[in-house]
Amino acid sequence: MHLHFLAKNMNKLLIVGTVAFDEIETPFGKTDKVLGGAATYIGLSASHFNVKSAIVSVVGEDFPQEHLDLLKSKNIETSGIEVVKGGKTFFWSGRYHNDLNSRDTLDTQLNVLADFDPVVPNDYKDSDVVMLGNLHPNIQMKVLDQMTKKPKLVVLDTMNFWMNCALDELKEVLKRIDVITINDEEARQLSGEYSLVKAAEVIHEMGPKFVVIKKGEHGALLFANKDVFFAPALPLKEVFDPTGAGDTFAGGFTGYLTQSSNVSFRNMKNAIIYGSNLASFCVEKFGTQRMEDLNDKEVVERLQQFKMLTQFDIELTQ
Repeated sequence: MHLHFLAKNMNKLLIVGTVAFDEIETPFGKTDKVLGGAATYIGLSASHFNVKSAIVSVVGEDFPQEHLDLLKSKNIETSGIEVVKGGKTFFWSGRYHNDLNSRDTLDTQLNVLADFDPVVPNDYKDSDVVMLGNLHPNIQMKVLDQMTKKPKLVVLDTMNFWMNCALDELKEVLKRIDVITINDEEARQLSGEYSLVKAAEVIHEMGPKFVVIKKGEHGALLFANKDVFFAPALPLKEVFDPTGAGDTFAGGFTGYLTQSSNVSFRNMKNAIIYGSNLASFCVEKFGTQRMEDLNDKEVVERLQQFKMLTQFDIELTQ
């Protein structure tokens, strides 16, 4: 009875994004079609927190049941994942350069994603936090239109592709969100400013109260007007595959904020560290492999490493 009571009172996180197949090539090897997609990484990452989460996405009939079972095994609600009969799942293929910071997209097949019309499960229309993964801004907007109450926090991820082909729609959805997470190159493109401090100021004016700028192996910056926080990335011996690291970061960030129910700047600093911590695991194996078997003990141990990396006592003399 007590456990049921706890489950009913857990905060809700709604995740919108792709559930997909990826084919990845890095200097360390290559994969055949593996499980991928922004919503997949976000969901697996957020599953490390005490929250109820649901994914809104679309797949084709070619999508294996075992992948859906994996998500369910992590207590992720999958009724919002539409399976299109006779359809093919979104597919992305990419090759990373030796530095692993840059990559070439070899193939993108939208397939069922081309006609995706998101439907939010009734039980998640009052979600506390909404994580809008990287998708067309019109799809992100349609999800917000289905919410029956204003979420405590709406977080949006986007990319330069949408800035190039759907900038007006992106600007519309930016007026309705609280946090945007983008990388430094995208922040510069969206704002037209090279300095990331200036870029954040311009993006604030577009609507988001908080701007998170991801810098890959160089950590992440959080801006809220005059307040700035920087979280380093943990120096890793081996980075195997960076695919999904940004989405894993977003899952940790939103998972922590959903669980703690506190969306202050001070608490967002913690959320950035939790996100960075989980992303550091994601890159250690191909695709979602590392996130599928990651346990909480490992997460806590690495959080300690983050703490050691960033804590110091200093005597400030006049």
